[in-house]
Amino acid sequence: MTRTGSEPVTARSPLRMRLWFGVWGLIWAVFGTVAFALTGRTGWAVACGVLCLIVLTDLTLVLRHIRQGPHYQPGRDVPPYEPQDKP
Repeated sequence: MTRTGSEPVTARSPLRMRLWFGVWGLIWAVFGTVAFALTGRTGWAVACGVLCLIVLTDLTLVLRHIRQGPHYQPGRDVPPYEPQDKP
């Protein structure tokens, strides 16, 4: 059976990959904050600090979604919804 809807067949959210990219980004943002603070570049240190907060927020949301577990997604044998006819 082929799917004719507009949704992808194997669409999944890559949460674990996003988690590890976030951890990698957090490491670099913390490193940048410390390095710029030690060299006296306050503006860059603040920018990296703000980036740290953004990455931490993203990591918090990613972990929350991972802990929620998988949500129901129909398999290949479930046909897509037919679009409604416009009157």
